[in-house]
Amino acid sequence: MRRFTDGFYGYAVALFICLAGAVAFVLIAPQGREEHIPRRDYSITVANFSHDVPYQVWSPRQDPAGWVPNSNRIAQGKNGAQVLYLGFATAKREHAMFAQSDERPAAEFANRMANSDKAVGTQEIGGETWERRFREDKNQRTLVRVLPDVTLVVTGTADWPELAELAGLLQQRPKTS
Repeated sequence: MRRFTDGFYGYAVALFICLAGAVAFVLIAPQGREEHIPRRDYSITVANFSHDVPYQVWSPRQDPAGWVPNSNRIAQGKNGAQVLYLGFATAKREHAMFAQSDERPAAEFANRMANSDKAVGTQEIGGETWERRFREDKNQRTLVRVLPDVTLVVTGTADWPELAELAGLLQQRPKTS
């Protein structure tokens, strides 16, 4: 019995037992081959946000085809303003986020969401003009639309057409009391 615990043979047996255990674990353990992005319904968050703010809230009338809504929250912005965030994994599996707030000054909110204060042009989406911003070091593209009562921001690593698709689906929800 002692010869299996000493020297090269003992080492070889221990190594074989460890490798056999590792192989058994790999063969038995479930292996997911499919992508899993958690889906988070944002309808209740949008409804709650609508109750808390004095203006008509914007939200997508539907999710863009192939997109997965994967985060949503309401946060406290500056000067007591509420901010609604809706996050998505796009069809190309990039990130896109829609944010809105009545935070003033509106430019500060837009700058913070875009991580930039520099416009790189404009884009017409659904007959409305959106300001484009781009921050190269973060690969972040942003569309900004400042309205009298709210600022809308669509931002992320998604390309311009995907961001425009989300912006084009935004519509005002009826105000609820």
